[in-house]
Amino acid sequence: MLKQLAVFVENQAGSLRKVTMTLHEQKVNIYAFASFDTPEFGILRMLVDNPEKAKEALTSRGFVTKICDVIAVELPDEQGGMDRLLAALYESNISINYTYSSFGRMSRIPAVVLHSDEVFETENVLKSKGFTCMESLGQ
Repeated sequence: MLKQLAVFVENQAGSLRKVTMTLHEQKVNIYAFASFDTPEFGILRMLVDNPEKAKEALTSRGFVTKICDVIAVELPDEQGGMDRLLAALYESNISINYTYSSFGRMSRIPAVVLHSDEVFETENVLKSKGFTCMESLGQ
């Protein structure tokens, strides 16, 4: 299980840069990210090496932030890998809210980051079906 940092940003030029600049100044490393937009604001979801430090730094600069649990699942770089993962979740009647991709920094193994309403149950199901859930993307 990993801790994900979500940051709400305005839909205007330079807003994402303010986030990355703050993290750079605080020497926080970004391992994975995905950006989603709505008409009023964007949501930048990130896996970083120090989520609490990142949250504190961004909150002090006026950003609205939230930390939540997500799962990073190793996904072999082969045809049908994502389908097998989604089939395992479907067979267990687990819905996912969103996904994005990344990889283990040292292992170079592709990973799918996912969030569900029941992350602990989802992680247990995936492990029971032979999937490897990563403890860190920095490894």
